[in-house]
Amino acid sequence: MRTSVNLPLLFLFSIIPDIDLLIPSLVQHRGPTHSLIVYCLLLLPTLLAYRTKSLPYLISLASHTLADGLTGGAQALWPITTNWYGTRIRITSLTNIYAEWTLFLASLTLLLTTKELWKLLKPHPSNLLLTIPITSIFNSTFLGFPIPVPTQLVAPHLIELTIFSLSILIDLRWISKTT
Repeated sequence: MRTSVNLPLLFLFSIIPDIDLLIPSLVQHRGPTHSLIVYCLLLLPTLLAYRTKSLPYLISLASHTLADGLTGGAQALWPITTNWYGTRIRITSLTNIYAEWTLFLASLTLLLTTKELWKLLKPHPSNLLLTIPITSIFNSTFLGFPIPVPTQLVAPHLIELTIFSLSILIDLRWISKTT
């Protein structure tokens, strides 16, 4: 069954776990905000109400925790346990770089083959949600916050930054023409 998704919202959900970076004195990075159990509990009402239509957003949240499991681990089962799960592969390792390139190319291929990329580049009010992923990409790529991006991963970050920025610029241009 095909489920229609709001791509800007999906991209926003993919970085929500890093909200802990904004509240470091309250929560350890990759701690409770990266918990698969917390996601399921928080989205349970949405899952019950919208069923399969809400699954892409839950998967987007979960993918963040699973990706963080590659580089440093996360408290994926908090509050049941405070154990950290992951491979602890360094972000600068070739394994991580190949994995990130593979995931980037797979997602870009999916965006192109489903023609969702072209929808993203059309005016839509939710495109403004992309300012949050843009900030995250910009900070990690150019400011090294929360961690510096390895040089080999700058290209996919710049491509994502370009796509998201174009989406917003197209939206802003459309808004200025209609007002």
